Amino acid sequence: METKRLVFIAVGGQGNLLASRLLGEAALSMNIPTVVSEIHGMAQRGGIVESAVLLGDVTSPIVSSAEADVLIGFEPLETLRALGKCNKDTVVITNTHPLPPFTVAIGQGTYPPPDESLSLIRGKVKKVIAFDGNAIAEEVGNPLALNMVMLGALIGSGTIPIGAEEMKKVLSTSTKKAFLESNLKAFDMGVEKAN
Repeated sequence: METKRLVFIAVGGQGNLLASRLLGEAALSMNIPTVVSEIHGMAQRGGIVESAVLLGDVTSPIVSSAEADVLIGFEPLETLRALGKCNKDTVVITNTHPLPPFTVAIGQGTYPPPDESLSLIRGKVKKVIAFDGNAIAEEVGNPLALNMVMLGALIGSGTIPIGAEEMKKVLSTSTKKAFLESNLKAFDMGVEKAN
């Protein structure tokens, strides 16, 4: 199969490590060679968390500059910051709901309007799928389901050879039963946003 390099970028606590792990499990269940790596950064303090999922015949877990086939951003400014991983053919899937760092809250920084960030992203890549993932998670009654929304949008984008049914099987066996119904709803709504 053609190699696919995916980068997940988020702020600590948004669930991108779980999303990338679940995607890796789904790929492995389909006998797709898979490498999953993660960089925690300052996650404990609300900082950046990056993970990568590489599908196909790869030897390194690293996605270098301009190598990402897909960038999945859980926060618009972090998506913009990770744009160096992208090239003109990259597909970017991003949440538009801002989560400004604490420096903004205490008046020591400014947060650019999400529309400005999206405009810069659109100017660099082939396709951008952008929506308020937090609003969808709230709508399904589970504010922590942003990762399921973003995972659904990735699958719905058709950029990788993993379908919704294969992904749902993994979600059904690898997520907490108390959240399964809302996770599946969030995933389905994410799939719809990407279509």
